[in-house]
Amino acid sequence: MTDTVAENTEKLDTRQGGRIALLKEFWSYFTENRGAVMGLIFFIAVILVAIFADVLAPHAPNQQYRDAFLQPPFWEEGGSTAFILGTDAVGRDILSRLIHGSRYSLFIGCIVVSIALSVGILLGVTAGYFRGRVDTIIMRLMDIFLAFPSLLLALVLVAILGPSLTNAMIAIAIVQQPHYVRLTRAAVMSEMSRDYVTAARVIGVKRLRLMFVTILPNCMAPLIVQAALSFSSAILDAAALGFLGLGAQPPTPEWGTMLAEAREFILRAWWVVTFPGLAILTTVVAINLMGDGLRDALDPKLKRS
Repeated sequence: MTDTVAENTEKLDTRQGGRIALLKEFWSYFTENRGAVMGLIFFIAVILVAIFADVLAPHAPNQQYRDAFLQPPFWEEGGSTAFILGTDAVGRDILSRLIHGSRYSLFIGCIVVSIALSVGILLGVTAGYFRGRVDTIIMRLMDIFLAFPSLLLALVLVAILGPSLTNAMIAIAIVQQPHYVRLTRAAVMSEMSRDYVTAARVIGVKRLRLMFVTILPNCMAPLIVQAALSFSSAILDAAALGFLGLGAQPPTPEWGTMLAEAREFILRAWWVVTFPGLAILTTVVAINLMGDGLRDALDPKLKRS
């Protein structure tokens, strides 16, 4: 009895040691990419800003100051330290709206990626495992989605569903889904010829367990990279829909909606447009850099021997 407990403990320690070694190896490759580390730090900073937005924001995002319409940033003539980045056309503090807008951008990215990844994995594993007619039907449907420009398809879907942030997220998730389906299908087809899959079939592993427990975990590396890159695409697409008036509706402090509200003041109040645009730019660049680091760390072909 004591020997059995000791053996089990030893096996558990071995597994934990193996996982720790893999994590160390992953972190070693990831940190070799300085851009990815900078992107990760910036992304963590955005998450912290979103979490503590109520504490960090100097004003309520929709609070209007009637005596401070289009007030410039504090370093320009006529500016005030009460409004560090200035105010918009109706007297709302831009910095506070940017801080609260980070919540919407992260929320959009998380929801869109979660929906697209979940449905894409389900369809991709089904197509790659069963092949034949099931594979043909699923992939031809995905080809139809891919035949349209992504933003145009999102515009059509939002026009059908109605302009709102929820419908914009659904539309963007549908647009991104084909990429996950094709990636998952290719990875599953590659894994199907492996010896461990054949061994699992021989010992009688049930179909669903074979698909989602045995095969799927070995296909996750490219999907994680795709999810990181799609996160930034979701933020961009949501901002584009918001700019066109089909995403989040005013007075929601979403970055794309802020750009839409400010476009008529581009020439006489540069700060109203510049700061929301910079927020979108820096966040998307940081996430893309982080995605490149994940690709370098997770793709064995890119690792040095």
